[in-house]
Amino acid sequence: MRTSLKTLAAIALLLLAQAGRADTFFPMLMSIKPVAVQTGTTAECEISARYNLGGGYKVFITGDGVTGEIDPPKIDPKQPPAKAVGASKLKVRFKVTPEALPGVREVRIATPHGVSTVGQLVIVSDPVIREALSNDTMKTAQPVELPATLCGAFEKLEDVDFYKFKVKAGTALTFHVRSQRLQDKIHDLQEHSDPILTLRNEAGTVLAVNDNYFFADPLLHHKFASDGEYYLDIRDVRFGGNADWQYSIEINDRPFVTNVHPMRVTPGVPTRVELVGLNLPADPMATVSLPKETPEGLQWITVPLGKGQQSNAIPVVVSHLPAIAEAAGDNNTFAKAQSIGVPSGVAGRIETEGDVDCYSFEAKAGEKFTFQVIARDHQSAIDPYMRILNDKGQLLAENDDFRDRFVHADSCLEAWAAPANGRYVIEIKDAHSRGGPAFVYFLKVTKAEPSFLLELDTDKTLLAPGTASVIFVRVTRKNGFEGEVQLAIDGLPAGVTAQCGKILAGGRDGCIHVKAAPDAKIGASNVRITGTSSVAEKDKPAVNLSAVARPLQEIYMPGGGRYHYPVDTHTLSVSDPLDLLSVKLSESKITLKPGESKKIEIIIQRAPGFKSNVSLDVVYQHLGAIYGDSLPAGVTVDDKASLTLLTGEQSKGHITLKAAPDAKPVENQQINVMAFVSINFVMKFTYCGDPVLVTVTKP
Repeated sequence: MRTSLKTLAAIALLLLAQAGRADTFFPMLMSIKPVAVQTGTTAECEISARYNLGGGYKVFITGDGVTGEIDPPKIDPKQPPAKAVGASKLKVRFKVTPEALPGVREVRIATPHGVSTVGQLVIVSDPVIREALSNDTMKTAQPVELPATLCGAFEKLEDVDFYKFKVKAGTALTFHVRSQRLQDKIHDLQEHSDPILTLRNEAGTVLAVNDNYFFADPLLHHKFASDGEYYLDIRDVRFGGNADWQYSIEINDRPFVTNVHPMRVTPGVPTRVELVGLNLPADPMATVSLPKETPEGLQWITVPLGKGQQSNAIPVVVSHLPAIAEAAGDNNTFAKAQSIGVPSGVAGRIETEGDVDCYSFEAKAGEKFTFQVIARDHQSAIDPYMRILNDKGQLLAENDDFRDRFVHADSCLEAWAAPANGRYVIEIKDAHSRGGPAFVYFLKVTKAEPSFLLELDTDKTLLAPGTASVIFVRVTRKNGFEGEVQLAIDGLPAGVTAQCGKILAGGRDGCIHVKAAPDAKIGASNVRITGTSSVAEKDKPAVNLSAVARPLQEIYMPGGGRYHYPVDTHTLSVSDPLDLLSVKLSESKITLKPGESKKIEIIIQRAPGFKSNVSLDVVYQHLGAIYGDSLPAGVTVDDKASLTLLTGEQSKGHITLKAAPDAKPVENQQINVMAFVSINFVMKFTYCGDPVLVTVTKP
């Protein structure tokens, strides 16, 4: 039986009421208005947030060429900034250089009460026109001159925004909407916009309409047959409304490039590519040259279009794998499969409806391979579907949408083992048998070597002078890797120190303990967390492995669930004093025999007047799901022998750790005793005592 969202929400509110609320809050960005700024200009935007932006002192913006300067709001001088919950809006002057790469940037604000969650800002090439307040009908449509970027919001239920413009016969315009994609990283925006775009003539007749192109966001292209005045309207497809549902519509007659073919580029090697998109020049070709030091993976670039013009930002895949282009001849059947080596990176395209691309390779029995198609996640039109066939054409493995923490529209098969010596075929097609110039892909074929990925459970860590917190790091193990991972951190603000733990062999989580000195000044910086390990195979030298951890933004889901979305940075801040001033522990080292239990006494120091509930734990969890647990395998919290909810003015509790009778030996595994103060049902301040080293002895 499924529990309704209303029931879950009621449970969430009840539990939050029982847990109590923080007295201090860090800001949670909701929207930026207008959501776009033109290159080469300075523009003032209003940032809206849950909780307090008062005293904001620094703007963090990803990428180069964009800076932000805060215009401090007026705050009641009788009320300390950390307690002034009314300052939910902030003016920021964004300055964008002419050379800044167009596209979306992450923005966050550092304040005296903590660094904010992530918001998003669009950098565009044309002048920005802000929505008029009275443009809700064709009769009151807002006149605009093109090219331009129109910025507005679906402020209320059933809101429809109308714009009118004049064009000459033969003009071909592209209308590119960003709205839903700007909301994936917003923590507390539980329902997102779903825009639909409609183009009309002067009589109101619909000429073109688009709903979903880039996921829920529209992309519309139209060539006008005659001179005249035309109308564009945008609304939520469900007629929903929310002041934080901001949008931008980029409108111009320049080429709009969605992708390139081949979509793969080798750093340091000029690559001739075909442009894929709309309004393209007669010779839609360009040369891409990236520096040798360009990192592998997705990169957004612009390409020259002639006459001093640059394209819009387009995605390319940077790879050092041996480059293979799809054969110009027929590789559309099992019998005519194109032979490739391993490893290799194949740039291909599903040219027509029903097209199937086949690639063959040789393998020995037991050899393991990883096959990955990069396409839809990088703005290609294809929804790839991949199959592996044996030398008789029989199906051995297949994948449509692969899953890790998230569901991806692209295909991936990891650690596939060849059952026998012989020839095998990789088959790629669109899942819906579509095809065309926009159906480009990049196929990575590699041996399945041991490796790992790292993720951070949050995108921010909040400290105050003299307090400590924890950053949990989770490993995803690949291709048989079971080793220990040592964690490291760099980029800490002044006055902050860290003690880095490890992820045990075969384990899932590790942690980094961070602490601000009692005299640490207010400040914030982006930190970088890495993990290192090594793999030793029989008769082979050890291979060193490393990975950079990907930060994840916490997302408040309808009904009180906790979700994540990848972001670019993890920011650590030191703020004014918070609700807890310290967490002190009776033990910093625990030694357990299998079957033994030991208690850690905990004393919290509350800020004057703070009487809300505080919960204690050594595991980061929410609604039964575990998000961070660096305890050794076989060691758990004995709930019946622990006091973990401190109410009112209560300041003393304890946690009892228990080793199972079959717990395996481990030495000095770092854990953290946490004290939580809830902000909402999902977000909470996390305070820690000094790190605790846990040892489990042999029986």
